[in-house]
Amino acid sequence: MGLVLLLGGTRSGKSRLAVRLAGAAGGPVVVIATGEPRDDEMLARIRRHRAERPADWATVEEPIDLARALTGTPDEATVLLDCLTLWVSNLMELGLTDPEIEGRARTAAALAAGRRAPTVVVSNEVGSGIVPVSQVARRYADLLGQVNAIWAEAAERTVLCVAGRIVRLDDPSTVVDLLFGRSEGPADGGRDDG
Repeated sequence: MGLVLLLGGTRSGKSRLAVRLAGAAGGPVVVIATGEPRDDEMLARIRRHRAERPADWATVEEPIDLARALTGTPDEATVLLDCLTLWVSNLMELGLTDPEIEGRARTAAALAAGRRAPTVVVSNEVGSGIVPVSQVARRYADLLGQVNAIWAEAAERTVLCVAGRIVRLDDPSTVVDLLFGRSEGPADGGRDDG
């Protein structure tokens, strides 16, 4: 399965699908959780996610250093990383710049893609709505979009979850090849002169 990135909006089914995929991989599972119980609502959300997972899965709470969490996980364990959305906001809150966050995303994504066992990563797609009013919210939406793109580039498979269903997201180069006939057809690059 390699590295799988699950994107979607709030309550789109992405975390539930992540649990299914991690369980289907067989063997031990380590959940890397980036959320922190800072208020009652977040505590309830964390409890709900834990209740949806098998009790024998290990949990590593790591809101900041994904690279350390990934390298500290046994190679034979499937990783379920939930989620990049909170991880980006945690790093912004620490005062990291966009290039610093993107650099950490590249490092962590490369580590995840290089693991022997599968890694399933969850993130929100927040760029499909209206443009946020505040500067910090616009920065967050832009930065999360960049981080998601970094992880999607490293991923073997990326899907968008919508209403409990999935849409496979293809690499843009394969779409260009398909639309312009470069991946199929005769040896002349797919040109059809007849």
